[in-house]
Amino acid sequence: MSGIHKKIVVLPGDGIGPEVTNAATRLLIDCASAFGHQFDLHEMPFGGNAIDRCGEPLPAETLAACRESDAILLGAVGGPKWDALPIGKRAESGLLALRKGLGLYINFRPIRVREALIGISPLRPEKVHGCNFEIIRELAGDIYFGAHEHSSANGVESARDVAQYDEHEIERVARYAFERAAARRKRLASVDKANVLATSVLWRKTVARVAKDYSGVSLENLYVDNAAMQMVLSPAQFDVIVTGNLFGDILSDEAAALAGSIGLIPSMSRGDSLKGALYEPIHGSAPSLAGRDIASPLGSIFCASLMLKESFGLLPESEWIESAADRVLEQGYRTADIAESGSQPVGCSKMVELIRVEMTDSLLHAERYGWGV
Repeated sequence: MSGIHKKIVVLPGDGIGPEVTNAATRLLIDCASAFGHQFDLHEMPFGGNAIDRCGEPLPAETLAACRESDAILLGAVGGPKWDALPIGKRAESGLLALRKGLGLYINFRPIRVREALIGISPLRPEKVHGCNFEIIRELAGDIYFGAHEHSSANGVESARDVAQYDEHEIERVARYAFERAAARRKRLASVDKANVLATSVLWRKTVARVAKDYSGVSLENLYVDNAAMQMVLSPAQFDVIVTGNLFGDILSDEAAALAGSIGLIPSMSRGDSLKGALYEPIHGSAPSLAGRDIASPLGSIFCASLMLKESFGLLPESEWIESAADRVLEQGYRTADIAESGSQPVGCSKMVELIRVEMTDSLLHAERYGWGV
């Protein structure tokens, strides 16, 4: 495929966000130039910087631009500067509002342990070798979006958070997960706590009903505590995992640790269609690293690659970026978060330049790499 024209909204956000999104957009520009595409990049305020500039974390013009986009690239939001604000006014609240405003209810995280980095995984190499699975997390329901109450009586404080799902919310994410599994190794693990929680009983019942439409996919039900344990004992057993908002939040960060650094993992959030899907690395804003050129750009770069593949169907372009990054890692170059004995330490900007050099080299010597533009 060549010659596509797409509008991409860029939300650099806070902390290291501007640095890592700049790295990703440089590679997207390279991709457009090499393959004859046109990517219109529109940078908009979001998060803490939007609070400073506009008085709120999600300005109306930013939401409007996102709704009109083909895809969105987000850096990171938040920091101590805005932590004293009321919860609904903080930088992070803009992210929840953005998800709601765009109707994003599925979060997708690919978990891959890269061969060049297998030594930095906290597990033994034989445990994580070949580890490559996907986590599908429901994003718009559960306890995060239920009622939150805080009260005080007779000098005793109490709080209550309500977890709630309906079968439609469960079914739509379950069908997406079954489709992903059907296109991979045809194994789906559904994670819940159906021995304790009413929402999980409904979750398991709904997933079982949807499974009847996917006879070619093997379904396994796991309680969340067992799933967390299995992810450490034998992570390579998983193909696709589907779970609710709260459990997905926890398990996807545990899974990211398998790869050796949370800074390596991209994510995609989407709704009924891929138009306006949101891509963001799962690391935080890391304000202590901002402006020092030491943050890893890889999570954001892999977000750009994921965007090319998932939203735009540009598989060769996605592989072009991914394979170049892998070759740089194989040569021993590392940012501080993934450094190991004998590696060559580099900063954010240097890592980007090394990847760009590999991308250029693969175009000049396409036969060597088995493909061409």
